[in-house]
Amino acid sequence: MPDTDDTAPASAQTEAQAQKLIKRHERNLRKARAEGFLDGILAMLRPGDLALDLGANMGEITHVLADTGADVWAFEPDPWSFARLSDRFGDRANVTLFNAAVGARAGSVSLKRADNFDANPEGASVKSTILQGGRSMDDDGGIDVPLLDFTQILADACARYGRVRFVKMDIEGAELEILETMDDRDLFDHVDCLVAETHENKFKALRPRFRALRAALGEKYPPPRVNLDWI
Repeated sequence: MPDTDDTAPASAQTEAQAQKLIKRHERNLRKARAEGFLDGILAMLRPGDLALDLGANMGEITHVLADTGADVWAFEPDPWSFARLSDRFGDRANVTLFNAAVGARAGSVSLKRADNFDANPEGASVKSTILQGGRSMDDDGGIDVPLLDFTQILADACARYGRVRFVKMDIEGAELEILETMDDRDLFDHVDCLVAETHENKFKALRPRFRALRAALGEKYPPPRVNLDWI
């Protein structure tokens, strides 16, 4: 009978488990750094300042930003999430809610939801995106939502407040074109601090552009100004 190596499958399984633990540890470190970074932002904000929450979902970040006394403009395109956001902040004088997606141009757009949205809307709502081709997304369906031009939002904010103190972007891939546009037009000069969660893992075809964006912004701005490792 031929020799067999009964340890090979076990070794492969052990390696896979180790890699999974490493990735989990790295994610936990990123989360801890993001939370520490946010604490610094909250200490900086004051009444009369403006913070923008793009991709507010149900308002976890909106809540802590608003508690500083700063004005908060919160943008959320998914009607399911926006209903919860409205229930939570409808009576907060320093919070302005926008039921719209944010992109690099204005108009209307089809919002795609995760495949498991109907079974778990609370968990899946964070994945809603205006881009096609996302992993585990229902590209055949969609909800028409308004699309606001971030450059116009920024212009309106600066006209009213002088500048924007803080921007948080968690908009499931739409951040790529916005950040490219901001870089092309030198619009980062109007924002004290911007954090974004990038979604290259969700959109494989966009990974070269994300790599180029990270390289370009990394050369121009230190992480306290522009941080693309938000989580």
